[in-house]
Amino acid sequence: MHIVITRPKEDSLHLIENLIKLGHVVTHLPVIKIEKLKTKKINLLNYKALIFTSSNAIKFMNIEKFDFKIKCFCVGKSTELMARKMGFTNTYTSEGTVDSLVELIKRTLDSKSGKLLYLSSEFISRDLDKDLIKSGYSVDRISNYTSIPVEEVDRKALDFLEKKPPDVIFIYSSKSAKNLFKLINKYSLLNVVTQCNLMCISEKVLSVLKEIKWKEVFIFSPGEEEFLLNKIR
Repeated sequence: MHIVITRPKEDSLHLIENLIKLGHVVTHLPVIKIEKLKTKKINLLNYKALIFTSSNAIKFMNIEKFDFKIKCFCVGKSTELMARKMGFTNTYTSEGTVDSLVELIKRTLDSKSGKLLYLSSEFISRDLDKDLIKSGYSVDRISNYTSIPVEEVDRKALDFLEKKPPDVIFIYSSKSAKNLFKLINKYSLLNVVTQCNLMCISEKVLSVLKEIKWKEVFIFSPGEEEFLLNKIR
């Protein structure tokens, strides 16, 4: 099966490796790129735990005082691997969704234990910090990176897509969906993608791409990618 992954490299390495091990052909076609935002120095000693919903938030940390043993709550395996690579030793991972991450925090950490730090993108699809605050937690959110649209696609990648149309495309955000739509029109790829199944992270993301007549569409949660492929006919 030919699978297209549209997430930035840092968030998709673990998934791409697993898909290749399963015998799939994978094209990495990021439709957004990540840029660091300037932030103040952070003293981790002021916090009881960290929350990460992306590897990029870890990559762009601006830390004044480090605490390797601080609890780190990560949205999925790739994010947890990045946290461990950075030196954190006390990591917890959910099943790949924000909902499961919130539940993991509630089960693992008392709301009165101290302040939490949520490092995130400038643009988020779910206010995880607000959900936790409603449940009695004290949370600071700092955005330390942002995403911008990819304007150009590598010619070799385009030639390969036209030669071997993908069976599945995975889309992870509304912003990614909007730019994918632009790139499909810019490079006249409509005939290529109409042969393809679309996997979207939510109905909201799917709504951006409903104009295209896909083979089939599916809603998925991060972490389910490998298992959902069994539904493809």
